[in-house]
Amino acid sequence: MKALEERILKEGRAIGNDILKVDSFINHQLDIRFMEEIGKEMARLFSDVKVDKILTVEASGIAIASVAARYFDYPPVVFAKKSQPNTMNDDCYTAEAKSFTKGNMCVYRVSKTYIKKGENILIVDDFMASGEASVALAGIVESGGANVAGITSVIEKEYQGGSERLRKMGYLVRNLAVIKKIDSGVITFAEK
Repeated sequence: MKALEERILKEGRAIGNDILKVDSFINHQLDIRFMEEIGKEMARLFSDVKVDKILTVEASGIAIASVAARYFDYPPVVFAKKSQPNTMNDDCYTAEAKSFTKGNMCVYRVSKTYIKKGENILIVDDFMASGEASVALAGIVESGGANVAGITSVIEKEYQGGSERLRKMGYLVRNLAVIKKIDSGVITFAEK
């Protein structure tokens, strides 16, 4: 998505060679008009796929998935919780994933009520690095007997291997902006 790449170059800030800070428009402050464009692009990329639900992780994925849902004809958006609230007392599907940003292990939880056998579920996130979150979410989807319709993120850091790992596992992966490398603050996008 050319507009996204331009926005990353204009407002994004590379920290070292692994971290990209885009909190001015995606995951701290939200530019809703731009989020609409992101949602439209996700729907375009997956126009050939049946989507019954969208699954993401709290917190930064919720806004993206919610806006994108509009362009998939409003399927429910389910988000995996990173901690178990006392109101979540029914059975849950769980999966562990290491958080790239925080550097710790997270246990994702989704109530069994919200994953139904045979559903086609699109996994949506803000970033894809090593693919840990997506692998965990795909495991949750499959534990419920549902199908992973596809996996998408707003920004992929290709050099961290997540999309390659997921494709080798047989998943359909389509990301909006793919960063080939970050070197001394310079962001290079992968060729289309």
